Amino acid sequence: MDETGSYTVPPSTAARPDLDWSQVRETIMMLNLAVAQIEMALKESSGSVDVLTNSFTDMYGNLMALVEEARSLPDSPVKQAIEGSGIAVSEQMQHVIVAFQFYDRLSQRLSHVCHSLDDLTGIVNEPALLYNPFAWHALQQKIRSKYTMEDEKLMFDTLLRTGDVQAALDQFVSAKQGEAGKSSDIELF
Repeated sequence: MDETGSYTVPPSTAARPDLDWSQVRETIMMLNLAVAQIEMALKESSGSVDVLTNSFTDMYGNLMALVEEARSLPDSPVKQAIEGSGIAVSEQMQHVIVAFQFYDRLSQRLSHVCHSLDDLTGIVNEPALLYNPFAWHALQQKIRSKYTMEDEKLMFDTLLRTGDVQAALDQFVSAKQGEAGKSSDIELF
């Protein structure tokens, strides 16, 4: 019984199908599960990455302070070793900072996926929209508009044009490799 004193029947599911069973409701549940898992992973990892980022920033500051202090020492092999090691470690830290930037981009992409799945759930859940090609086209355009990089838009367009996930991924990888060949600079977000 619920709070009103009436009996409630749990919704029909694939494990307990009845005349009310719906593949649309099952699809929505699976989409919501995917969104929940992605959001949970993002929340769990966000705290750890924040701690790492802050710790790394502090370590970098301390390292640079040590290198500056070493510069005031008289010239000696020890001074040269401290400065050389400090410069080498600072270069390694810069690589880690780039890795953090890539993690941030991954988080942004997963967040966009969650929002897109939520929007998809809205269409699938509403019969008037489910069978409306204009609603689907609007959803596709909304998702595409969230992409900030041209190679992502190209991957999206390839997937819509071909319906082939592997072809879209191959196109994305090929575009990235082409960019890498043209420039020695790392594209930051």
